[in-house]
Amino acid sequence: MTSLTLEQTEQHDLQAFIDGTAHYFDHITGQEAVVGAPYLRTTENPSLEYTGMIGVSGSRKGFVYFTSSREMLENILDAMGETDFCDENIADITGEIANTISGNVRRSYGKNFMISVPVVLAGGNHQVTFPGGNATYIIPVSWKQFEPRLMICLE
Repeated sequence: MTSLTLEQTEQHDLQAFIDGTAHYFDHITGQEAVVGAPYLRTTENPSLEYTGMIGVSGSRKGFVYFTSSREMLENILDAMGETDFCDENIADITGEIANTISGNVRRSYGKNFMISVPVVLAGGNHQVTFPGGNATYIIPVSWKQFEPRLMICLE
């Protein structure tokens, strides 16, 4: 991982995602998440067991990804009072997290920041495809003992 000095505009854009992520965990689970400093993705595959992908169009174009371990997703479901940790519920919560974080950012940017319905990729070996030519920022998150990631790839 390399540390990154961001320009003012990039800092503003990424801060909306950082704030939306922190708000999600605090609001939904009642437990604060520590959201780390963004860094540029190099060649590593940053995806974990489950990844929720949101397409972004309008004034910004690209993708927002939230990736996590199944165990963490089960803990979030448990914090929400859900006791059925079936594959369908795990996929649903993955998509919901990506959608909620992106939706929070949409409120900041207005109607010209349009988001798609979430697509969920499952399995520890899935590869996330990042659009060429755009930088991808990885935002590390720490919640309980888990370390999910938010990945932002916008032009």
